[in-house]
Amino acid sequence: MANETTVVKPAAAEVKKMPVKETAVIEEAPTEGKWSLLSRRDFLTRAAWAGFAINFLAATLASLRYMFPRVLFEPSPVFKAGFPHEYAVGEVNERFKQSQRVWVVRESGGFYALLAICTHLGCTPNWFPSEDKFKCPCHGSGFRRTGINFEGPAPRPLERIKITLAEDRQIMIDKSVTFRHERGEWNKPGAYLPMKAIAYTNPTDLTSKA
Repeated sequence: MANETTVVKPAAAEVKKMPVKETAVIEEAPTEGKWSLLSRRDFLTRAAWAGFAINFLAATLASLRYMFPRVLFEPSPVFKAGFPHEYAVGEVNERFKQSQRVWVVRESGGFYALLAICTHLGCTPNWFPSEDKFKCPCHGSGFRRTGINFEGPAPRPLERIKITLAEDRQIMIDKSVTFRHERGEWNKPGAYLPMKAIAYTNPTDLTSKA
């Protein structure tokens, strides 16, 4: 018997299903035009909000200033300088130079008050009794005891200020009213306090009205 050759057919290979990879969907990157459009919109939006915030803040501050106005408390330009008998004849009194920038001068015929401000650049002059003059330490302007300028760069005399007698018979100074010599104002009422205006005042009156 012939040898029978048995042909063994290979088993059909199992076909394995290969996993199907999911293809990632890549979003299309915005083009330059899209980015430009987004940036412009974002900028305009932020600018609009910034403008609104600024306007709102300004309106709020304005309302607060209206509700709570800022008040500046300035000292009164009017002050009392004591009684006439407290001043010696021929004296240039400096007691109010630092606090008020004022000199009170007494003559035999009356009183006048000078503003202690140099007419050149506004410095405060000094009084030199031995030389009978005011001298500015800044640029050397000189003024006589009357206030007339005679040396240095000062273009005009010192200003006189209003001097009167108060109801209690004290000397009253008002710095808000000035008199300029070059305008002929030293002859106006208030530029000089004559003794005849206070001659009737005596120690009894001062005591009773103090």
